[in-house]
Amino acid sequence: MPPNKQEEYFKQLQTFFWENGLTSEVTKADRLAYFAQLVSEKNKSVNLVSRADVDGIIEKHVFLSAYVTKFFPDRIMKFVDIGTGGGFPGIPIAIMRPDLRGVLVDSIGKKVNAVNEFIDKLKLSNVIAENYRVESPEFIEKYKENFDMVISRGTVPLIILIRYALPITKEKSYLISIKGGDLDEEFTKAEMKYKSNIKKSTIYELAYKPTNIRNKKGKKLIVIELQK
Repeated sequence: MPPNKQEEYFKQLQTFFWENGLTSEVTKADRLAYFAQLVSEKNKSVNLVSRADVDGIIEKHVFLSAYVTKFFPDRIMKFVDIGTGGGFPGIPIAIMRPDLRGVLVDSIGKKVNAVNEFIDKLKLSNVIAENYRVESPEFIEKYKENFDMVISRGTVPLIILIRYALPITKEKSYLISIKGGDLDEEFTKAEMKYKSNIKKSTIYELAYKPTNIRNKKGKKLIVIELQK
């Protein structure tokens, strides 16, 4: 890793922050850049992000994870990141929102070990990483009705995410998922099964400047308000 890599990441982040109305606090951008460097380095020995994504780690992973905090509902205090992988989106959320407390969960021990190492090096006191399957009785017992926000990136269908969320969330909570593609069928299935639990749902187009102005990359943020 060239010594100026973190500086390069920092400059990329500053550009994204300024262009998209995120508070460009130097300490946050600097910490996010350091996180990107840690992930890039660790990815050589542990598969945290696809190797094709390493070159675009700021836009595809770090910035996108930070950007979604703009859309968070009010009055949330504790979140769980399901399938955190290399710490996305949980670690950028922890950096952007130090007022929130979070649990970053993954079923793969090597990834959790890496994420705990990142948390330690970044000196983050508001998140921990746990090696569990979120549907396991052990995790449910430990965190029953504990969270007011569940967040996840990737491929887990909404119908499964809601099933995972209900035992570990409070009476009223939010499910947030970063997804791509056509979501109509996925939404229909989730609504059919959990109609009584879905109070409200909103889909945000994750367009951003300067590289995804009209959301050609098809990224969407789903925010579902849940009730028991």
